Amino acid sequence: MTARVDILRPSLRPLLVWWPAFLLGLLVLVAIFAPWLAPLDPDRQDLLGRLKPPGYEGRSGATFLLGTDELGRDILSRVIHGARVSISVAVLSVLLSGIVGIAVGMAAGYLRGWTEMVLMRLVDIFLSIPAILLAIITVAVLGPGFINVILVLALTRWPRYARVAYGQTLAVAERPFVRLARAMGATPSRVLALHILPNIVGPLLVVATLEFGLMVLFEAGLSFLGLGVQPPTASWGAMLSTGRNYLATAWWIATFPGLGLFLLVLSANLIGDRLSDRIGEGR
Repeated sequence: MTARVDILRPSLRPLLVWWPAFLLGLLVLVAIFAPWLAPLDPDRQDLLGRLKPPGYEGRSGATFLLGTDELGRDILSRVIHGARVSISVAVLSVLLSGIVGIAVGMAAGYLRGWTEMVLMRLVDIFLSIPAILLAIITVAVLGPGFINVILVLALTRWPRYARVAYGQTLAVAERPFVRLARAMGATPSRVLALHILPNIVGPLLVVATLEFGLMVLFEAGLSFLGLGVQPPTASWGAMLSTGRNYLATAWWIATFPGLGLFLLVLSANLIGDRLSDRIGEGR
């Protein structure tokens, strides 16, 4: 029995490696094509069909595969559109925070001196404040909404990229090919863009992958508190907030968006772990 298991293990490895990427890709495709995949309008209400269980057939003949919510809206359609909101916020906030953090970290690690001192002390100040607390305070000041949530999440998470970029830049900046580029008269921006950034992109990609999952959770948390994307726009966090009031009578309202959050964050974190292992093996 043991020998047979050992024989099967190599054939299972590709599946164990690639299924998180497949799952994440599937969720991204669902988000992109949400208007065409959703069977019904996610905002259409039917108070006579409220709080119906999965499989309920409405008066119009439509089947609500995942049931309806407290306003009679189709849970499946709202979960599909909620994936678009969560993934869009996560991707845009990761891109924005990554651009800011990488630029700050690389500038501090390469220019050194007073620039390093000022920028890294600024990073320390932001890191000393709990990220979710800073996000809640900032959203409360700016107001809820799609754009504001992206700006807030980018504002709270850029220091992590800055820390990694700073450490990696310090290590690469003293290598012979960077010294040669400086000796040949290359400008700091050219050295950073063409010689340092390509050599530190691996660790930064790992950070971005793990931050993607955190951004999804932060967006859901803000929406859960009523500080994220506002109704009637479907959001997994807002659906969880509503569903908690109906756990005893309509468990499906909170269960399915919660499952979507779980799968999305799990796949992103597993991909990040795999990338980290690959980068470690390549060193």
